[in-house]
Amino acid sequence: MLDEVKAHFRAREGYWFVPKWFGFGATPVTWQGWALTAGLLAALVAAARLLPGGVPRIIVCIALIAAYGVVAANKTDGGLRWRWGNDEDR
Repeated sequence: MLDEVKAHFRAREGYWFVPKWFGFGATPVTWQGWALTAGLLAALVAAARLLPGGVPRIIVCIALIAAYGVVAANKTDGGLRWRWGNDEDR
């Protein structure tokens, strides 16, 4: 079981994320994926604190999250799709 978990959290060369076992999403597993995630969080905090309230803040935050999602989807080993945790899903 532990070997399965370790194997799941290894991405092939060139990928920064692995898909979740259950549901939709990805987990960062390389320094690039973690740096991208930390950069997103820092940019969201900066946007929330520095931009005037209301519409500009919402537009910038949505754009940042969308850009992160596109990069994460392209850098996820196995692609993003709904998973049920079956062996054939991994």
